[in-house]
Amino acid sequence: MMNSTPSWDVWETDWQARETAKTLNENEKKLLNRIGFLKEARPAQRPPPGDWRSWLFMGGRGAGKTRAGAEWTRFAALFGGCGRIALVAPTLSDVREVMVEGSSGLRALPGWAEDRPVYESTRRRLVWPNGAEAYGFSAEDPDSLRGPQFDAAWCDEAAAWNHGVATWDMLQLALRLGAAPRVVATTTPRPVPLIRRLVSCTDGSVAITRGGTRENAAHLAPGFVDLVEAAYGGTPLGRQELLGELVEVAEGALWTREMIARARAGAVPDAFDEVVVAVDPPVSSGRDADACGIVAAGRIGSGRAAQGFVLADGSVQGCRPLDWAGRVAALARQAGASRVIAEANQGGEMVRATLETAGCDVPVRLVHARAGKAERAAPVAALYAQGRVAHGGVFPALEDELCAFGTDGLTSSPDRADALVWALWALMIDGRERPRIWGL
Repeated sequence: MMNSTPSWDVWETDWQARETAKTLNENEKKLLNRIGFLKEARPAQRPPPGDWRSWLFMGGRGAGKTRAGAEWTRFAALFGGCGRIALVAPTLSDVREVMVEGSSGLRALPGWAEDRPVYESTRRRLVWPNGAEAYGFSAEDPDSLRGPQFDAAWCDEAAAWNHGVATWDMLQLALRLGAAPRVVATTTPRPVPLIRRLVSCTDGSVAITRGGTRENAAHLAPGFVDLVEAAYGGTPLGRQELLGELVEVAEGALWTREMIARARAGAVPDAFDEVVVAVDPPVSSGRDADACGIVAAGRIGSGRAAQGFVLADGSVQGCRPLDWAGRVAALARQAGASRVIAEANQGGEMVRATLETAGCDVPVRLVHARAGKAERAAPVAALYAQGRVAHGGVFPALEDELCAFGTDGLTSSPDRADALVWALWALMIDGRERPRIWGL
């Protein structure tokens, strides 16, 4: 039996089963009519059991994070005994447009009309009929949390806060009212210091739930999930933005996931000023041999206005010389390449001869790596940082290798990345025999 004033334990009840079994009393029926989310919420959207202080809900885009945060906040205000609540977002506009007035915001939640809070824009304050109040704050101004005090807080998109750690620390110092002040943070994860800190907490003060975009497909536009999964499924960006996973950027990486994501957003033209295929041949063949990096790339424009495009990753592992050379020749024909760029540190003229024997009918330029891999790759990574390279598709193995390049996480030879570096160097870096960094 449930009293007229529900406790937090109601979130642990299987209301679907109780309703089906017709074992609800009148108070419980009234509660479900008032807060239907108790019955509808997925496990990731429910407050976790336990004596936590912070609940981190990491979810993909459209996974129902905002709804979960809003429902938790409403319950805290109406039934949880919380009278002063902090609402913290990346900006003040986000507080109002997402947390308060958004489609899943506090004023849009279904239920009894008489429970709906009133928003006072001049004070950035939300007031419920029972007198509970919530105040809006921006993570752009951590010091605005000095002075006020609260017994609960909802933090939205915490991974996107400009001053994440500083804002969080100021909020913790402000959570000093009530018997057990708590905070819920809803966000699509990113490897920023605040999220790393919360995820790595092992003292039981942080509870974590995770939810993916597909889990909430019934509340999204038809076809949206299929569309984004086709574009990003199986990629690190998809793991972060669709599955709600925390994907780390390793120290020393020349490429980041954000750089790759921006590269994928670029439009690829139908015609190019030049197309090349670059190959980084292995020194041996067989199951344990290095891969043969084979990458096709194109360019439009010239000089500083040049734009590069990665068109295909035809890399292969374990092949005999004539087999990988045949793949190079086939990709050159398919992509319309005007020449092949081949690293010749291992094999010299034999590389050219192998390519010609395999049917390569475009000129082969042999290049020699005289600098370290990181020094060769840095100017090409800079092109990505400048937004001058686009990817004409999703290349998971190549992109993973790029993001591991230069870090301890790279445990094998970066053959795909080497081929990409040579291709873009040949197309976009003028007046140099090889990519390099000039000392100042």
